[in-house]
Amino acid sequence: MEVTLYTRRECPLCDEAKAALRGAGLTPNEVDIDRDPDLRRRYTDDVPVIMIDGKEAFRHRVTAEQLAPFVLAGEKCVPCRGGVPSLKGKDLSDLARDLGGGWQIVKEHHLEKEFRFPDFEQALAFTNKVGAIAEEQGHHPDIFLAWGKVRVTIWTHKIDGLTRSDFVLAAKIDVAAPSS
Repeated sequence: MEVTLYTRRECPLCDEAKAALRGAGLTPNEVDIDRDPDLRRRYTDDVPVIMIDGKEAFRHRVTAEQLAPFVLAGEKCVPCRGGVPSLKGKDLSDLARDLGGGWQIVKEHHLEKEFRFPDFEQALAFTNKVGAIAEEQGHHPDIFLAWGKVRVTIWTHKIDGLTRSDFVLAAKIDVAAPSS
């Protein structure tokens, strides 16, 4: 995961963003906009700006808690070989807090979220993005596609429950979702 922080000297919000990034365990490529006339024109006093993998993720204020889903998304899904217990209770609620983004834990068994789109074409394009992520990670959710919506359901089939990798996949899907 590539993190870029556009900042400037003597900027209290920039200092807060740096602290939040450190608190989330992220090390950004820090760019002082005052050293580049084009960046200074583009951002003026509109800093800090945090880009994650080339996409603007935050502007002005950010906390370590808000960055937690991006940390999850930066991990790789680990194949489950079975024989391990599924996550329950506090372990699930801690990961759900880190994930955020409106995902629901259903009966401590699976994650579910519905994404809305203005038309079928955009819903289908997002479905294809989710499919590509699933293939790359070797972890495959159930995907329901309908006009203007995509519902994604994730769990680890091998243990018929939830693992950390399910939350990692959910975070990756959130990062790939269009900004609303």
